[in-house]
Amino acid sequence: MKSLFTMIFQIKEEEDVLVMDAATSGSIAHIVVYNDDYNTFDWVIKCFMEILDHTEQQAEQSALIIHFKGKSSVKTGSLDTLRPLKNALVERGLSAVIEEEQIES
Repeated sequence: MKSLFTMIFQIKEEEDVLVMDAATSGSIAHIVVYNDDYNTFDWVIKCFMEILDHTEQQAEQSALIIHFKGKSSVKTGSLDTLRPLKNALVERGLSAVIEEEQIES
């Protein structure tokens, strides 16, 4: 079994790759999910797998990061792509927002 540090490091590497791929567009958006006292780990993992198409391992790692850090970026892409995904997460009771950032070339 991998340590929490190893799992977080792997997720960070994946996020960096996604950011580099989207850097040519001039801006990038992230779905950020916040921790709450209502949703169970199982529910959050199920939502990530069904809505964001995460593997079970990705969903578990994201849920752990959200639990321990209070929030985490769970998907990166264009605003148009992320908006319906964020809305679906919110409809299922998760606390999710889209954050945009400008990429300097």
